[in-house]
Amino acid sequence: MKPSLQLKLTQHLALTPQLALSIKLLQLSTLDLEHELEKYLRENPLLERDEMYAQTDVAPGGGSGDEATSPPTVDERTEQSFSDEENWPVDEAAHFSSSGSFDDEDSDYQDVQAATVSLREHLLWQLGLMTLPDRDRVLVRCLVDALDDDGYLTQSLDELVDTMPAELGIELEELQIALNHLQHFDPTGVGARSAQECLLLQLEALPVDRTRTLAADIVRHCLDQLASHDFVKLKKHTGCDDDALRAAHLLICSLNPRPGAQFASSDTRYVTPDVVVRKLRGQWSVSVNSDAFPRLRINSLYAQILSRQRGSGLAVHLQEARWLIRNVQQRFDTILRVAQAIVERQRQFLDHGEVAMRPLVLREIADLLGLHESTISRVTTQKYMATPRGIFELKYFFGSHVGTEAGGAYSATAIRALIKQLIGAEEPKKPLSDSQISEVLGQQGIVVARRTIAKYREALSIPPVNLRKSI
Repeated sequence: MKPSLQLKLTQHLALTPQLALSIKLLQLSTLDLEHELEKYLRENPLLERDEMYAQTDVAPGGGSGDEATSPPTVDERTEQSFSDEENWPVDEAAHFSSSGSFDDEDSDYQDVQAATVSLREHLLWQLGLMTLPDRDRVLVRCLVDALDDDGYLTQSLDELVDTMPAELGIELEELQIALNHLQHFDPTGVGARSAQECLLLQLEALPVDRTRTLAADIVRHCLDQLASHDFVKLKKHTGCDDDALRAAHLLICSLNPRPGAQFASSDTRYVTPDVVVRKLRGQWSVSVNSDAFPRLRINSLYAQILSRQRGSGLAVHLQEARWLIRNVQQRFDTILRVAQAIVERQRQFLDHGEVAMRPLVLREIADLLGLHESTISRVTTQKYMATPRGIFELKYFFGSHVGTEAGGAYSATAIRALIKQLIGAEEPKKPLSDSQISEVLGQQGIVVARRTIAKYREALSIPPVNLRKSI
């Protein structure tokens, strides 16, 4: 084959460092953005936060590269062991008593206790107040250490006896006595070995009456039938009428099957909305949340040095700082534009709720704003909007749709809201099946298969018809 020279013209997108930074910042959540900015602030001496920034709101896009980034306009600011057994009771009691003050009228003891005291500490504090022989005290403490987070004893007493040193000569009867002590501690039901035992412990702590006796009988012998709402078999077994069974059912439902859960440490995560939606003069207005907007600027001292000394090694840092400030501003400008477009199309949702949510896809917003669909996907992921109806991820406003008999479309979110409404208004003795819900929606012109109804119902954590039936 004879070699030859050919000229070929092609087009391709060059991903410049600034464009790569812009894409990276756009897809970050507010929390991840803060972490990323902290990294830049540590590495770039010319970049700093504007700590003295005056608390006024400035429209987006108004600053130059060397000026501090400023938050967009916000019309109204949002409000916005055996060896150490001898000394432990004093330590545990002291720790517990220091967790809250009984003299502070503004303090809520229950909240402080749940937040600062673990289940183990709470139980050991109670143990410290009891007058028990040392041997029994040690055994109770061993049982406390064997509890899970819900307050259950997951190991059998035989297994626990086998794990203890043989030279102590601990017998099963001793451990049973220790368990009896533990099961009288607060919270009631702690130390149970099953859900059935947990409920019975709580029932036994209540005053004796007809309802409590009936409830205990149901828990002992008919707990499976109660769980499946088989009220016919329950009445046949107990011989009670509807009113008595209803009262016993309500009493059992009021019990706590996880008594230790209230002492578990909770990992609370807070969401800072990127944009805020308010209704002003009858119109829905969108603004960037100033609390989510990072205030950055160029260090003025280093900037003056660079203006006098051209070719300084800090010039690269200056350019990086300018890029970062511009890209942060552009990020929020893009989020604001997308949020405004979403609000314009979902005004009925803001006015009337989920049942008025209209079908919406990413491409519709992309075509409107002249952006790529992937950009809209980045903008709407882990970005949140605060509305009078709550805080929602921007992706919440997009979703699949279902056709109607008239040839239109209905949002899946709206259909889920309708299902929730129908189930909420159903007759408790005759709840609606998935097929019946499908028929009701069909009468409204919304064609939804029974399987789809079941899928939406499960997504709403609503049990099937047999478990919703009541007396």
